[in-house]
Amino acid sequence: MKILITGAKGQLGSEFLKKLNNNNNINLLALGKEELDVGNFEQVMEVFESFRPDIVINCSAYNQVDKAETEKELAYRVNAEGPKNLAKACEKYKAYLIHYSTDYVFDGKKEGLYTEDDPPNPLNEYAKSKLMGEKHIQEILENYLIFRVSWVYGEGKQNFLYKLMQWAQTQEYLRIACDEFSVPTSTNTIVEVTLKAIEQGLTGLYHLVNSGYTSRFEWAREFFKLKGIRKFIYPAYQSDFNLPAKRPRFSAMSNEKICKTLGIEIEEWEEKLAKDVLELGI
Repeated sequence: MKILITGAKGQLGSEFLKKLNNNNNINLLALGKEELDVGNFEQVMEVFESFRPDIVINCSAYNQVDKAETEKELAYRVNAEGPKNLAKACEKYKAYLIHYSTDYVFDGKKEGLYTEDDPPNPLNEYAKSKLMGEKHIQEILENYLIFRVSWVYGEGKQNFLYKLMQWAQTQEYLRIACDEFSVPTSTNTIVEVTLKAIEQGLTGLYHLVNSGYTSRFEWAREFFKLKGIRKFIYPAYQSDFNLPAKRPRFSAMSNEKICKTLGIEIEEWEEKLAKDVLELGI
C-alpha cells in the first residue's frame, strides 16, 4: 500500500510518521511544504505521476488564524486550492483522500454540541478558506474522508500548550479567555481514529475530537496542574485581546457519529491530556 502524507513536518504529519514509519506493509512518501506546495497543481501532479499513491493524508494547513485576515491569498492557496488540487489528482489516479478541517467553520451560536448536520457559518478568513477546501473535495471526489478537528495539540511548537509554556517562562501571570469553548484534541487520538477509519474504507464528513469540552482558561489551568506549574491565570474575555480574526465563542463538536460508525469510544479530553503529559512529556 502506498501512502502519501503532505505537510509531513507539522505536528499532525509528524504523529502519522511516528505511527507508520516502521510498518513494512506501507510504502510511505512524506513531504513537507518545502518539498510539495499543495497549492501548485503541476507539483501535485508530478508527485502523483511518479509515486502513484493509494491513499493521501493531507496534513498541509495554513492555520495562523489572525494572520489569515491579511495573508488571505496564502491561506486560500493552502487551505482551499491545496485540497482542490489533491482532489483532482486523487480523482485521476484513483486515490483515497483524507483531509482535516476545523470547528471554526461554525459561528458559535448553537446551544449544544455541533454535529455534522449543522450548517457552517465561518466568521474569519481562515475558517472560510477551510470550508472552501471541504467543498472543493466534496464537489470533485466520492472517495474522500474529511475530519473536522479542534484545538489540536501534540509534540511540537504549533499549539496552544507550547505557547502556554513559553508565556509561563516570561510573564508574571497569564490572561486566558474564559468565554471561548471547544475540545482539546490530541494528535495521537486523530491518528488512531483516522487509521481505523482507513481500515474500514470510511468515506464522508465526520467530527473527530476527544470527548467533552472546555474553555481555554480551564484547559490552561488543567495543563499547568498536570505539569506541576504554579502560575496565576486570570480569566479574561475574548474581546480583551482585540485580535484581528473573530472567533466563535462555543464551537465544541460532538464525536458521536464517528464513534457509532467505527464502534469505538474516544477518551475525554482531560484523561487524554493527562496521559499525553505523562507519556509524551507534552
